[in-house]
Amino acid sequence: MQVCGVEIKGSEAVFALVALADGVVSHVPLAVKKLALEDDDEQAHVRAFAEQLAAFAKGNGLTRIAIKKRGKKGDFAGGPTTFKIEGVFQLLVDCEVTLISAQTMSAQERKHGYVLPDSLNKYQHEAYRAACALLLKGVK
Repeated sequence: MQVCGVEIKGSEAVFALVALADGVVSHVPLAVKKLALEDDDEQAHVRAFAEQLAAFAKGNGLTRIAIKKRGKKGDFAGGPTTFKIEGVFQLLVDCEVTLISAQTMSAQERKHGYVLPDSLNKYQHEAYRAACALLLKGVK
């Protein structure tokens, strides 16, 4: 089973694909590590982003996506563009999109003790942790 983890930062969606086999998680390298929404005020740019995202999901055979949840208010709230990007993800056809809280990510990391692989770039760590949290949520 595979899950694509996503962290939305600013106007970018950062990806990390994780596979689970025999209770062990592993990083699956992707050619595309992030996608950017150029100008969220322009409908053409949002549509182009949606098309790129749909092609990315289809090209990599994605059926499950875990997005690191962002706050809606307060000091650590996500910006409006991040929620627009999240909406585009949730509209993907044939993809189950789940929002994962930072608390759940930390709890799963403590429970299962997985290690961040060296094959990840530092900016992909949170996306990897989101994918692992969703994959391991039902594993004892």
